[in-house]
Amino acid sequence: MMTVTISPAEARLQMEAGARLIDIRSPSEFARMHVPGSLNIPQDQLAAARLPQGPLLFTCRSGARTAACASQIAARTGMEVAILDGGLMAWGEAGLPILIDRSQPIDIMRQVQIVAGSLILVGVLLGLFADPAFLGLAGFVGAGLTFAGVSGWCGMAKLLALMPWNRQSGNGQSGNGQPA
Repeated sequence: MMTVTISPAEARLQMEAGARLIDIRSPSEFARMHVPGSLNIPQDQLAAARLPQGPLLFTCRSGARTAACASQIAARTGMEVAILDGGLMAWGEAGLPILIDRSQPIDIMRQVQIVAGSLILVGVLLGLFADPAFLGLAGFVGAGLTFAGVSGWCGMAKLLALMPWNRQSGNGQSGNGQPA
């Protein structure tokens, strides 16, 4: 099967004609921001998901994830797959409506990036200006990120998932999309 990339304006026209927009981001990303009327089927659940009938469009935040799994989507649907060019960001830049719920926590992996980056920066700065032993902090966090990348298990993500802002949102899900 083949994939085509369509502009936000084309996607909107197709949606007005009955096409369904499938957002393949995580439930927590979707809860924080999504196109009105779109359906959330995370990428890791596409293979087993019951897809709606009719024309389907697929999107993610920037279009990169959707493009990376386009062949999987096409094989799953058995038809030509339309991908929103530039994803949700392009949709918003085109001035099209986006529902934003700032009460929802940002995605857990973005939280990991913020915390890890901050700890590394603090470790380097303290190592330069206070005591070189603080460089160990930067090394420790870097080693943890490497381990997470190699093993698929991230201790910092597990720890952040326990934080109060990630525990319970209004939809019965924790901020990371897992049952509370």
